[in-house]
Amino acid sequence: MNNKNYAEVLIDGKIYTLGGAEDQEYFQKVAGYITGKMNELKKQDRFSRQSQEYQAVMVALNIADDYFKALSKVEESSRRCEEMEKETYSLKHELVTTQMNLERRERELEQAQAELKENREELMKLRTIQATAAQNQRNNGPYGGQHYNPNNNRR
Repeated sequence: MNNKNYAEVLIDGKIYTLGGAEDQEYFQKVAGYITGKMNELKKQDRFSRQSQEYQAVMVALNIADDYFKALSKVEESSRRCEEMEKETYSLKHELVTTQMNLERRERELEQAQAELKENREELMKLRTIQATAAQNQRNNGPYGGQHYNPNNNRR
């Protein structure tokens, strides 16, 4: 389907009929832009004294200037967007790497904590054995429960 829209627009005091795929609102916007450019140039004293052809060329040059400036901004925005996408990719990669390192460190920490717990339990067992041995030694004396009697020196 080829829907062509038409709109009557006012440009510099004259009515023109525009046609195209765009809607009437768009045509009015374009016409308003051109009229604005013409009014901007008419504020200059010498512009109105020039021929219609000269005036038309000056309007076209100003519109072309605006177009290329806008195009330059779009290109710069595209370049910045590409840079940002690259930076985003780099940051995502760095984030994934950092998350992987964090997970590895968390596993290492859990293992170290488990080992520490085991070592503490082993230490407690050894201290209990040591304390029991020391208590037995105090209770039994250095001769295994027999008291040393120097008078009992029989051979």
